[in-house]
Amino acid sequence: MILTLIVGVAALIVGGVLGYLVFRYVIKGIYEKMVEEAKDKAEQLKKEKLFEVKEKFLSKKTELEKEVQQRNQKIQQSENRLKQREISLNQRQEELGRRKQEVDQQKQRLDNEKKLLSVKQEELEKMQLQERAKLEELSGLSAEEAKARLVESMKDEARTDAQSYINEIMDEAKLNANAQAKKIVIQTIQRVATETAIENSVSVFHIDNDEVKGRIIGREGRNIRALEAACGVEIVVDDTPEAIVISAFDPIRREVCRLALHQLVADGRIHPARIEEVVAKVKKQLENEVIETGKRTAIDLGIHGLHPELIRIVGKMKYRSSYGQNLLQHARETANLCAVMASELGLNPKKAKRAGLLHDIGKVPDEESELPHALYGAKIAEKYKEKADICNAIGAHHDEMEMQTLLAPIVQVCDAISGARPGARREIVEAYIKRLNDLEAIAMSYPGVTKTYAIQAGRELRVIVGADKMDDAETEALSGEIATKIQNEMTYPGQVKITVIRETRSVAYAK
Repeated sequence: MILTLIVGVAALIVGGVLGYLVFRYVIKGIYEKMVEEAKDKAEQLKKEKLFEVKEKFLSKKTELEKEVQQRNQKIQQSENRLKQREISLNQRQEELGRRKQEVDQQKQRLDNEKKLLSVKQEELEKMQLQERAKLEELSGLSAEEAKARLVESMKDEARTDAQSYINEIMDEAKLNANAQAKKIVIQTIQRVATETAIENSVSVFHIDNDEVKGRIIGREGRNIRALEAACGVEIVVDDTPEAIVISAFDPIRREVCRLALHQLVADGRIHPARIEEVVAKVKKQLENEVIETGKRTAIDLGIHGLHPELIRIVGKMKYRSSYGQNLLQHARETANLCAVMASELGLNPKKAKRAGLLHDIGKVPDEESELPHALYGAKIAEKYKEKADICNAIGAHHDEMEMQTLLAPIVQVCDAISGARPGARREIVEAYIKRLNDLEAIAMSYPGVTKTYAIQAGRELRVIVGADKMDDAETEALSGEIATKIQNEMTYPGQVKITVIRETRSVAYAK
């Protein structure tokens, strides 16, 4: 038993040693094989890297050679250009040398001719002295006395000719000036598009049904009273179907009330507190709209650099009218007319357009002033750093300030064109008819007048007088007297032309 155990142990030991040796041998073979493979791979990788390096080196070398070749070409081109310039400069230098030589030759010739002329001048002076001495001896007058007599006679003749020439020039200038002025005014009017006046003292607010009227009036009229007090207008709710009339002399108040009514009706909540809230909100919106209108007007007309306060005043013109003519439309129209007329006269059209836009800013003041609107507008423009010629054109367009530049009469004429053109301003029928009757009545009040006719919408008054009661001189005086009386006693837009007609008619019948 023990022997068997010993033999087993010995066999186990011998087997372990043999196994270890075999394992070591196998491992060593594998290791050597792996080392050999690693060496092969390293050698192959080394060859690949060397090949890549060589390729990169060759490509870099090729690129450098190309770059060097390009630079050499550029250098060669520069050298060629420099050679050409050098050749050109040499040619110019030769040309200059040749010209200098020609100039020297011409100078020499001129010097010779100058010397010859001086000699001839001396000879001529000697001959003149001799001739003068002979003339003095023959005439018995000295040269100075003869010269004085000749100058006096020439003076009188020249003075007469000059006066005649001046009179001809003045007459021609007057004819041409009138014709040219008419041409410029007509072209200016034709080139500017105009709009008719549509302006009232009431606004109409349309509603969907008459039930809304009761909600607007409110219990015992509290809503309508609150709205009138907040907006400063009078609201007329009558039997007119689906309409409410808003009446006020101030267009801004009417617009505030109209917008407030629109928001209240759309919202549905109508009570005094809500009315005050909406009116305050609408007033702020309208202020922003006024500023936006001013900015848009300045942009449309191409006017830059206006003071923000002047832009706001221009925007307020949208809600102001004069004789039914919207003030902003009038200002825009005047600005365009001024630009066209200034261009025709060779003046600055941008400056003329600026003066035309601002000429009536005195009509929309934030505070009342005792000054006429033209002078007050000039004061406002000066306050906001407008140039002196612009301020003068604003203040002088109604002859309340002396005109200092050509810009002032241009603004005055264009303001008159815009206000006096047909359709610019409108009146109520009663006032229009009364004005025509007053025109005819003033003319009929003079002795010798037989008939009067107000025509062309009251812009012309034709007066017919008896041929046996007045002569031509009295007729001329009568037209001036009627014009003065109309100017002093009546208010009217634009101007009125008075034409007095005196004629003799002889009628016979052949039977």
